[in-house]
Amino acid sequence: MKKNENSRSSFSGKLGYVLAVAGSAVGLGNIWRFPYLAAKYGGGIFLLTYLILMLTFGYALIVSETALGRMTKRSPVGAFRSFGKSAPFRFGGWINAVIPMLIVPYYSVIGGWVVKYLFEYLRQNTAALAKDGYFDSFIANSSETELWFLLFCLMVIAVLFAGVKQGVERVSKIMMPLLVLLAVFVAAYSVTRPGALEGVAYFLIPNFKNFSWMTVVAAMGQMFYSLSIAMGILYTYGSYIKKDVDIEKSTQQVEIFDTAIAMLAGLMIIPAVFAFSGGDAATLKAGPSLMFITIPKVFASMDFGTGAGILFFLLVLLAALTSAISLAESGVSTFEDQLGWSRAKSTLLMGAVILLFGSASALGFGVLDFVRILGMSVLDFFDFLTNSLMMPVAALSTCFLVTRVAGLDRIIREVEQSSAFRRKKMYCFFMKYLAPICIVVILLSSIASVLGWITL
Repeated sequence: MKKNENSRSSFSGKLGYVLAVAGSAVGLGNIWRFPYLAAKYGGGIFLLTYLILMLTFGYALIVSETALGRMTKRSPVGAFRSFGKSAPFRFGGWINAVIPMLIVPYYSVIGGWVVKYLFEYLRQNTAALAKDGYFDSFIANSSETELWFLLFCLMVIAVLFAGVKQGVERVSKIMMPLLVLLAVFVAAYSVTRPGALEGVAYFLIPNFKNFSWMTVVAAMGQMFYSLSIAMGILYTYGSYIKKDVDIEKSTQQVEIFDTAIAMLAGLMIIPAVFAFSGGDAATLKAGPSLMFITIPKVFASMDFGTGAGILFFLLVLLAALTSAISLAESGVSTFEDQLGWSRAKSTLLMGAVILLFGSASALGFGVLDFVRILGMSVLDFFDFLTNSLMMPVAALSTCFLVTRVAGLDRIIREVEQSSAFRRKKMYCFFMKYLAPICIVVILLSSIASVLGWITL
C-alpha cells in the first residue's frame, strides 16, 4: 500500500529547504572537482564560462526539477508517472532515481578518504601524508579503505534515520554556515602565502588565450555535478516543500551559495598550488590528485601546515557529508514512494545499496584491482556511467517532460504560485532550444572522450 500523500515528510520552512539544497549542491563537486578543472582549463576563462552556464542552463533545470517535484509531491519515479504510465515515463523517472543510488556508494568511498586524511592531520602526520606514494599505498590497502568507507557510511545513514526535519534539515542548518566560515578562513590563509597572488590572478581574471571548446564542455559537465542536476535530488527536495516557498528566489540563493563555495574552493587550492610550485603547468593539471596528493605537499611546506590541513579536510568532510546525505535521501524517498515502505525500512535498503556498491568501489584499488570495466576501476566506471552517460540522458528526459508533456505553461503556473518568475522568458528559451543542445553536446563529448577521440 502506498503512503498517504499527507503523511509525506517535509521541510519546516524556506530556510531549511534552501540550506538542504545548498548542502546538496555544495559538495566534493565544488571543493574537489571544481578547482582542478579550473586549473586545467584556463583558470579565469573557465570560471567565467561556468558562471554563464550556471546562471542560464543550470537555472532552467533547477527550476524545472524543483517545480515538478512540488507539483506532483513525488520523487522522480512518481513524478514522471504522474504524467503517464507508458515505458518512456517509467524510464525517465527511474533513470533520475537510480543515478543518486549509484553515485552515493562511490561518493562515500571518497568521503572515507577525506575522513582518513582528517584523522591523520589530527594525529599531526603532516609529513607522512606529503610523501610520494602515500595516497596510492593507502587506497591499495583494502582493509583500511573499507574501514574508513564504513565510518563515513554510518554518519550518512544515522542522519537519514533521523528524518527530513530532524536529520537532513537540522544537519544542513548546522553544517552549511560552519562550512562557509571554514572556507573563508582557509581561503584567506591560502591567498596570503608568498607567491599566491599570481594564482589568484590566474583563477579570477579571464585570459581568452586559454579558451577552447573543451573549456565549455568541461564547464558544462561540472555544472551538472556541482548543482545536483539530473540526480533526482531536486525532484525529491521539491516534493518536500510547501506551496509558499519561492522557487525562483530559492534557486537564486542556491546559485549564489554554490558559486561562492566554488570560488572559495578555487581560492583555497589554486593560489596554494601556485605558491608551492611557482605556477608549474604539470602541477596545476594534476587533475583529481590535487586534493589528496598535491595539497598535502603544499601543507607540509607551510609553517602552520598541520592546522591548515585540519581545517581544510574538516571543510571537505562537511561538504561531502551534506551532498552524500542528499544523494541517499533521494533513494530513500523513491523506496518510500514506490514500495510503500516506512522511512526506517527504506533507509535500511538504501544503506544496503551503499554498502554493496561502495565496498566494490573501495576494494577496486586493492583486492579487486584486477576488475576492469572498459579499462576503468570499479569506482571510475561508476563515475563515468553516472556523470558522463546517465545524467545527460536524465536531463534530456526532464526537458522532454517539461516541453512536450507537462507543458511550459503548467510549469510556469507552478512557479508563479509563489514567485515573480523574472527570468521566465529566458527559462522558456533555454528549455525549448538551448538546453537539449547543450545536453547532447555533453553526452557526445563524454562518449568521444572514453573512445579516445578527444581529450577532456
